[in-house]
Amino acid sequence: MASGLYAKARKAFLDGDMDWLVDVMKVVLIDVADYAVDLAAHDFLDDVAVAARVGTPVTLTCQSVGDGVADATDATLTAVTGDPCEAILIYKFVTNDADSIPVAYIDGITVTPNGGNITIQWDAGANRIFKL
Repeated sequence: MASGLYAKARKAFLDGDMDWLVDVMKVVLIDVADYAVDLAAHDFLDDVAVAARVGTPVTLTCQSVGDGVADATDATLTAVTGDPCEAILIYKFVTNDADSIPVAYIDGITVTPNGGNITIQWDAGANRIFKL
């Protein structure tokens, strides 16, 4: 599956119900052996199996936007253990998994947790984390 934005998140951005600069956005590593992404149908975090989420989610900081491009400070997940990961999931945290909305799915990574920290360095190119 290719990287992309979830349909519910795109709609929320366009309806003004989601704000990259104001809402609490979190990131977590994903083990694709335990999660088959569906950008069209998965509308809440509870669609992502807990077993697929590796490490403790980290809240994004210093979010910024420019010309429809979302960015944030690099994120560090601490003391990560668990299965090898092949993707990253960004989601709008509300209060629980049933209310939190997946925003972006980014694949193409390979990392095997070993108990150390894992830093996610966002792309410094024109599209940064994602572009609407």
